[in-house]
Amino acid sequence: MNDVLMNMKNKITAFWTSRSKKQKIMMIASAAVMIIIITAVSILTTRTALVPLYSNLTPSETGSVKENLDSQGIKNEISENGTTIKVPEESVDTLKVELAAEGIPESGNIDYSFFSQSAGIGMTENEFNVIKLDSMQTELASLIKKIDGVEDASVMITLPDKGVFVSDAAEEASASIVLTTKPGYKFEESQINSLYHLVSKSVPNLPTDNIVIMNQDFEYFDLENENSSFASAFATQNEIKKEIERDIQRQVQNMLGTIMGRDKVVVSVTTDIDFTQENREENLVEPVDKENMAGIEISAQRINETYSGDAAGAGGIPQSEDSSDSLGSNYVEGTTGSGDYEKVDETINSEVNRIKKEIVESPYKVKDLDIQVMVEPPTADDPNSLSQQSVDDITQILGTIIRTTIEKKAAGEELTDEELTNKIAISVQPFNGKMTLPKDDARSSLPIWVYIVGGVLLLIIIILLFLFLRSKKQSDMEEEYVIEEEEEVIFDVPDLNKEKETEASLKRKQLEKLAKEKPDEFAKLLRSWIAED
Repeated sequence: MNDVLMNMKNKITAFWTSRSKKQKIMMIASAAVMIIIITAVSILTTRTALVPLYSNLTPSETGSVKENLDSQGIKNEISENGTTIKVPEESVDTLKVELAAEGIPESGNIDYSFFSQSAGIGMTENEFNVIKLDSMQTELASLIKKIDGVEDASVMITLPDKGVFVSDAAEEASASIVLTTKPGYKFEESQINSLYHLVSKSVPNLPTDNIVIMNQDFEYFDLENENSSFASAFATQNEIKKEIERDIQRQVQNMLGTIMGRDKVVVSVTTDIDFTQENREENLVEPVDKENMAGIEISAQRINETYSGDAAGAGGIPQSEDSSDSLGSNYVEGTTGSGDYEKVDETINSEVNRIKKEIVESPYKVKDLDIQVMVEPPTADDPNSLSQQSVDDITQILGTIIRTTIEKKAAGEELTDEELTNKIAISVQPFNGKMTLPKDDARSSLPIWVYIVGGVLLLIIIILLFLFLRSKKQSDMEEEYVIEEEEEVIFDVPDLNKEKETEASLKRKQLEKLAKEKPDEFAKLLRSWIAED
């Protein structure tokens, strides 16, 4: 038996030694790939796919479910920090029905179904109030969990104690809610308002001011109300005021800095902005010719009557009995003598300008503007080095800016020189604490020898790097040459006889080689062959 095994070993050894290096590598690689494929197939075919049975469980719920599954011998796995339990895919539906029939998972919270299941006459009023409050919190948390973006919710409600007397005013309840939101989810204002109203209407006598809502990251969700809108409006108006002041300050700073120097002028601007927005409608009637207060004549009627005769008849309106009445004052009694009569009646219809204006005024009006300027004189220690003419020029520039920026008066009157002077303040004084540079060049310059040494060092580094790469390349070429020579010596055996190599000649050469190198093994091989024969 040992000879047979030895014979088999010798055959395998002879077969392996007769292969080339490339063939050996291919055989080893093929065997390794085959082993990997067989292992992967066996793992995939024998592996049991686990899928979630329940998710978003509490630790107590996960423990109760796992205990039940372990007692039935069902394979299970807990993941996601103990909130999810997985079972084999083919058992999910059956397990859900069986566990639901047993009341698992049981959250431990009390809902309104508790009253129908455990109603009894032995419950005290305090116990009933505690259970009622717990059930209220549970039901409210269940409602909040159904909102998009909310994974879990914890609700704490505080109900006030009832007064002893009927006349006592009812106190208000309060609620604190902690939400576990989905990562990256952002609630809109409408959703937050709806959440506040949901909680307020679910608990008796609970105003929205007594509700606090936050998430797991301690971020509060505030209800947008009138106070917050007022605060937002104030912040907006304050920002607009600062922006106007910054624009004017930047304009004055650039203008005076160009004249006096960037570091010799400091400007401060204060404004009074009117944010009142006015919408009004004006219906105006104006004459076309304002000088003569006359309109356009669109129609005219003139009547001229003349009469000549011996006796003019009575005419006009008779006078009333009351002598104080002005009616009948133009009555003319008939006369017997001759006379002339003339009447001129003229009616003119004129049209005037009818103007209708709907005016919406801008809510941003600069009612008042003050500019304070500090100027450092050319000679810092001598305030008189800045001429009065320069101060007057600065005053005139600032006055023009104020005159064009501030809102005109209702009558269109411009600001007087005295009013402009009161809105401008110019101070000429040296600036203390300003960093001054020395008169000589403040930038430090390196000596020339530093640059020379640096250049030499850089050149040496480049030469060393070049020599290193060159030597590395040469060594790689030598290694390749040695490998090629070894391959030629080992595998490229010239055929001296120039005969066609057959399987018999190859076996003969192998036996000759074995007899020369390992005569003992060759002798054992011959004995085994003789024993077989």
